[in-house]
Amino acid sequence: MQTSEESKIRRVGVLVKPHQPEAVKTICRLLEYLTARNITLVASPRAERERIEAETGCALEVLDYDELAASVDLIIVLGGDGTMIAAARLLDNRDVPVIGINFGSLGYLTEVRVEEMLAALDAALAGTYRLERRMMLAAELFRGADSLLRNRVLNDVVISKSALARIIEIETRLDGQFVNCFRADGLIVSTPTGSTAYNLSAGGPIIYPSMAAVVITPICPHTLSNRPLVVPDDAEIELVLKTGKEEVALTLDGQVGYPMELDDRVLIKKSRTTFNLMQPLNRNYFEVLRGKLRWGR
Repeated sequence: MQTSEESKIRRVGVLVKPHQPEAVKTICRLLEYLTARNITLVASPRAERERIEAETGCALEVLDYDELAASVDLIIVLGGDGTMIAAARLLDNRDVPVIGINFGSLGYLTEVRVEEMLAALDAALAGTYRLERRMMLAAELFRGADSLLRNRVLNDVVISKSALARIIEIETRLDGQFVNCFRADGLIVSTPTGSTAYNLSAGGPIIYPSMAAVVITPICPHTLSNRPLVVPDDAEIELVLKTGKEEVALTLDGQVGYPMELDDRVLIKKSRTTFNLMQPLNRNYFEVLRGKLRWGR
């Protein structure tokens, strides 16, 4: 838990889910709340500045993503988990806490409801909150000696075939040791945060967010004994595509993709940067799971 003495929030950035009409009114409420406390609010280009000013009369400062991330003490995300994942990529290696206000559907990361937003901000400014440092992964795609794609992920790294492709083979190594050559529709390497996303749909386990672990989950494996494998988060994972002449893609967090070819390699390591999620003290992870997964209903 932080203390009020440690809270030095003077400048707040807001990221908005595209095409979200209700966010317009919410941004104006944010601006009024923060201005009354001598805190500056800046928005990303997607905030539709002209529309907000025309509809509400609120004058809004807008910055490019890099400038915004480098200049704020706190980021507020108005959207769903997809917007939060985009925020994690935007922050790069900056140690900025994030609050998610749920304008999406499931909202595992954007846990705060719109009606709770001002109370959550009161807690943030008072320093009465819990900061969860969520582990991220760094993934890099190689073709021979050439690096084709490099990025960090909050949820998962996925190798998958197209709908019409045959089963593919993915050779998997852990710290240089051969694990298996998975024959499947694909393979998911997931963080604990991402364990409730694609990993869960593919039959993988739910991993508690603070666990130092990564889960490797085959998608519809040809051999049913190929089950999900939980490994230490400090291990280096190497995936090599051993199938050619099929449509196969590498996807990072479901938002960044690249086509793969025979013998392309993906190296996955724990990122040195964490995603710092600011949460109210009364939040309970299992309460979130019960609500989102409809346990017992």
